[in-house]
Amino acid sequence: MIAPPDGGIARPDVDRGRPTRPTRPTRPTIGSTPRGSQAEQRLAEIWETEPGLRGWISTVDHKSIGLRYLVTAFAFLLLGGLEALLMRVQLARPNQTVLTPAQYDQLFTMHGITMIFLYSLPILSGFSNYLWPLLLGARDMAFPRLNALSYWVFLFAGIFLYASFPLGEGADAGWFNNAPLSGREYSPGPNIDVYALGMVLLGISTTVGSVNFVVTFLRMRAPGMTIDRVPIMIWGTLTASVGNLLAVPSVSLAFLLLWLDRQFGTHFFDVLNGGRPLLWQHLFWMFGHPWVYAVVLPAMGIVSDALPTFCRHPLVAYRAVAMATVATMAIGFGVWIHHMFATGLSLITLSFFSVASMVISVPSAVSVFAWIATIWLGRPRFTAAFLFFAGFVMLFVIGGVSGVMTAAVPLDWQLTDTYFVVAHLHYVLLGINVFPVMGGILYWFPKFTGRLMSERLGKWSFAILFIGFNVGFFPMHIAGLMGMPRRIYTYPADMGWNTVNMITSIGSFVFAAGVLLFVVNVLVSLRRGAISPENPWDAPTLEWATPSPPPPYNFAVVPTVGSRHPLWEVRVGPRTSILDRGYLLDNGREALATTSLEAHPDLVLKMPSDSAAPFWLALFATGLFAALVAHLWIGAAACGVATGITLVVWLWPERQLEQRETGPLVAEGANHG
Repeated sequence: MIAPPDGGIARPDVDRGRPTRPTRPTRPTIGSTPRGSQAEQRLAEIWETEPGLRGWISTVDHKSIGLRYLVTAFAFLLLGGLEALLMRVQLARPNQTVLTPAQYDQLFTMHGITMIFLYSLPILSGFSNYLWPLLLGARDMAFPRLNALSYWVFLFAGIFLYASFPLGEGADAGWFNNAPLSGREYSPGPNIDVYALGMVLLGISTTVGSVNFVVTFLRMRAPGMTIDRVPIMIWGTLTASVGNLLAVPSVSLAFLLLWLDRQFGTHFFDVLNGGRPLLWQHLFWMFGHPWVYAVVLPAMGIVSDALPTFCRHPLVAYRAVAMATVATMAIGFGVWIHHMFATGLSLITLSFFSVASMVISVPSAVSVFAWIATIWLGRPRFTAAFLFFAGFVMLFVIGGVSGVMTAAVPLDWQLTDTYFVVAHLHYVLLGINVFPVMGGILYWFPKFTGRLMSERLGKWSFAILFIGFNVGFFPMHIAGLMGMPRRIYTYPADMGWNTVNMITSIGSFVFAAGVLLFVVNVLVSLRRGAISPENPWDAPTLEWATPSPPPPYNFAVVPTVGSRHPLWEVRVGPRTSILDRGYLLDNGREALATTSLEAHPDLVLKMPSDSAAPFWLALFATGLFAALVAHLWIGAAACGVATGITLVVWLWPERQLEQRETGPLVAEGANHG
């Protein structure tokens, strides 16, 4: 329990349900808040978003932003899935003419862009944005306005990337956009320009979001939540965020240099004028491989936190899993060359990166064995969510094994640019992402909405998805071993690929049916789902200590954490966490900052109010990039000026809020994050 400072203490009269506190306390109030108390009503008034369109645009509530990420990213998943189905219709039989070569090029490029950049990481950002403050016992993220900006830029970047696609001018050089194929000589239209600037714009969203996650981890944990008590999901997203901060500048630079080549005749990737096409691959894959782990580690964190709930047993080897999470990303920065084994690199380079590509399987195996041990030692409840998590473990192993196979240079030379690599990619980026995501939606749907999803529909959707996924993507391994190259829009009838392609196409439609059934389950449950108790799964983490859905302020009092499982302490150890008493922090929008390692109370932060500035900043920035694509230089200048003015409005000091002291704590001024 945090020792209360001398004086300025409000002790609510719990028996009568009437909190008694000074109207203008000079120190943070410490006490408890019965449900429905005046303190809770006051907090709701302080933190609640204004109704209507203005409130919808200006909200900085992490829960609203998280749900928007989830819905938007899932919409991109459906869009990317439709593109995949069109490709599978084209490839189901030999010599099909459903799509022209140019249409197919654009379709498989936009499919890759959508699934990898507009779905995989943003869907996980949705979970993290919604759940991080709840898991950490905080009122909000460290920088609420940056949080809103990250979403709006993501949304507008997605629209920007798709703007030219309906006009037949979508990106058409594959999602990794290799030079010189992506140069103006081979793609003279706006296709690649839209992709290049859209990726720079999307990089802004990823970067500001990653900064927000890192600072939130360092400063917004509840008192007592030391770094060895945070949930594994926090470790997963934190590690991915640090990786993004180091990797995204590489790909943003690559796309900027490519745009300069295409627009102003520079020669960074033009071999005829001294440029180096391999420079593109180095810059892209220095980002591309850490990005794989950025979209895998948070999903693994979801499994590591939710799976033990259904096993009724704490996660086995917590510290080893946390360390393995960090080690995976660290080693991931040293394996990008295995995407370039066939580019003529020296033998010593091939040897080093081949070994690194094999070594990286070790920390991943630590997590796998921890999950298996947790299931073995626990008493699993075979809910729909548990089935998704258990299915993920199997797909994770298959995807990992095929990855280790391609780490061997001689085998990689045979398999590179074949459908074997496509199969591995889908097991890693789709199977390892989609199944935890759907399990996570089933698990936290009561927290999001206050209702339970249908278990029957959930189990049916899992069965259909699991069968469809393996029927659809496992035969791709066989097609690759039979020599079928990737990125071909059709094939002759005598190549021996007819049967595997037909099976793959059938499996893809079965998988799509499972996704559709899952969407039906979500929509039906939103309206008719059973009302959920506050902790329907008997889970151990802090988010389930709040009502479902949570109030705008999350926690009426800041909890004090004494273990990794604050809601299971009666079973797994002594009761050391205090959830019903703590700092009230009800003098305006306030949050408690703690020290980085030991999570001791340190500062009372004055959090920013709702603002439309993030929306307008994202809109004007998108307008600037659109004007650059269209060569409207005056329009680009106007949007640049508007962006600068919006930044000034954003950073303009708010009305000075009352300063507050708390013994060792020091009050902090307005936080414009």
